[in-house]
Amino acid sequence: MYAQNLSLPSGCVLRQANSTDKWSIRSLVFSAKLDPTQLRWQQFSVIECEGSLIACGQLRNFSGAQELGSLVVKSTWRGRGLGSLLTQHLISQATQPLYLECLGEQLSRFYSRFGFVTVAFENLPSSLQPKFRVSQLAKKLLRVPVVFMKYERSGR
Repeated sequence: MYAQNLSLPSGCVLRQANSTDKWSIRSLVFSAKLDPTQLRWQQFSVIECEGSLIACGQLRNFSGAQELGSLVVKSTWRGRGLGSLLTQHLISQATQPLYLECLGEQLSRFYSRFGFVTVAFENLPSSLQPKFRVSQLAKKLLRVPVVFMKYERSGR
């Protein structure tokens, strides 16, 4: 499992989102061409640097499960460990079994470093299946490389 001790760049803070972050979060998510539905600023953690949002991610709550989603680092800030730091933070905040969906092997390898393992659509909690159903159809019909993952660690 990935256990690197990461730190924020000088002048940056990791914090819970507030209502003034709503449009900056939307802008980051749209810039990454991620699913813009179910963006609730109350569920986001953000990294802010010198007054500007540079990264965000959210924990969506479902019955008996949570989804790590909408993880974005602004392109000019990539390669500095911010995505890893935010991922570790969101994992530490999870209170229920944690799942995600990602596109392609590169992202799958990224998340596997933190303890996520691939899981079949059929093995997802029933509360998550309706949300992930469109992705499953795209995977089957259009061969979109969607990967469903679950966070695994002892005791979870």
